[in-house]
Amino acid sequence: MSAQHTDLIDQVLSITPGSRLDGLRRHREVARDNIQSAYLALFEPRDVTQVTLLERLAVASFVAGLHGQIVLADHYAHRLSLSQGGPVLAALLAAEIDAGEAKGPYGIYPAGPLSAENQAGPHYRVGADSRRLIGAKLSAALEHAHLLVFRPRDASREALQALLDAGWSTAAIVTLSQLVAYLAFQVRIVSGLAALASSSEQPVAANSDATFTAALAAGVNS
Repeated sequence: MSAQHTDLIDQVLSITPGSRLDGLRRHREVARDNIQSAYLALFEPRDVTQVTLLERLAVASFVAGLHGQIVLADHYAHRLSLSQGGPVLAALLAAEIDAGEAKGPYGIYPAGPLSAENQAGPHYRVGADSRRLIGAKLSAALEHAHLLVFRPRDASREALQALLDAGWSTAAIVTLSQLVAYLAFQVRIVSGLAALASSSEQPVAANSDATFTAALAAGVNS
């Protein structure tokens, strides 16, 4: 990892060199570096012609907030607030996170054996006042992100068409989907490590692979 960048997960969890969690993460050095590299690729990209940095940070702040992962939501909201127009957008997103709060996953499967697991739930829409301020394009991205977080079984051609109709290109839709998927993984890592940090367990044992798996398992979607 480049010395130019501080590892984000270490930063938000205040993981210090030589600590128990630092030892756990360094036991899987390649995984640690790949998580950070993915963060840099998505949030410090060379090309922002399809999805701007402000749009990326807005979606990330919203998704982290929906997951209830406060330290990550705060990180992305802070970065967003440093952009032109960012403070107003960050405040609007905070209200939309509250409006979009739900328990998932839910949704309707195609007719078949899984239909027995169908579960109804809210179909989130950006509030009218927020939509007027942030526009139809970003509103569509937030609504699609909410779908992916809480009701991925409802993903459909029509859902993708709504993004195209709002002005997102096919390449941009791929990037948005990558953002939401990465955030889901990042949230689980941070939540799991935070749970381990607050536990009374002793320093990392020899079977660190099992402990790393426990860190993933501890990150539960809210």
